[in-house]
Amino acid sequence: MTDLTSLAGRTALVTGASRGIGYAIAAELLTRGASVTITARKIDELNAAAEKLGAGSDPARVLAVAANAGSAESREASVTQTVERFGSLDILINNTGINPTYGFLMDADLGAVSKTFDTNVVATLAYVQLAYRAWMAEHGGAVVNVASVAGLRSNGVIPAYGASKAALIRLTEELAWQLGPKIRVNAVAPAVVKTKFAAALYAEGEEKASAPYPLKRLGEPEDIANVVGFLVSDAAGWMTGETVRVDGGILSTGTLGAV
Repeated sequence: MTDLTSLAGRTALVTGASRGIGYAIAAELLTRGASVTITARKIDELNAAAEKLGAGSDPARVLAVAANAGSAESREASVTQTVERFGSLDILINNTGINPTYGFLMDADLGAVSKTFDTNVVATLAYVQLAYRAWMAEHGGAVVNVASVAGLRSNGVIPAYGASKAALIRLTEELAWQLGPKIRVNAVAPAVVKTKFAAALYAEGEEKASAPYPLKRLGEPEDIANVVGFLVSDAAGWMTGETVRVDGGILSTGTLGAV
């Protein structure tokens, strides 16, 4: 019987993968048999992550490429090196995201807002374009964009970030329509996950932050990685244009909890 969850023989590129959700996704894809390129800006953290990932699987199936998602040269280098090293690019995970501004939008620095959209939305489209031209247009593939529940419901804490993730969710739907049937494009929308990136959202304690959640805990990076692994596998072969909430049930309560 064919294992629809296996990714053996496929190649993935995961952006922003030196830690947190991106690292967990890379580890999950390796476990399923894929070869994986990881990117991040900080070379020391990136190399340490690659070494750890390789130790848990096969070092030959892990490639680290120092890259800033906001740099066209970096994006092109990461895609080019992935295809040169592994011979394909079947899976693209757009995980890189930034959130440099908080609070009242009337006080927001417009430069920071522009940078947020450039990294969270424009860079994602740029990566998809590169993957399409380098491999997926001819051979097909699967893309997953890491969005957020903040893109599905308004909040007063991280509104610029939420607006960028709402745009990313719409971008996911547009890409799914335009790139089918050979390329599937989906998204995941996490709530608060215990990472360095989200630490400010549970700074007053995990118990307080998780109290509104029906499942009474915050997310772990592996919670997101497990869903992403499914979405890029053949087991999700009839899913595209979907944004999967991985939120501990918080949206079902009508609030965003700590977000």
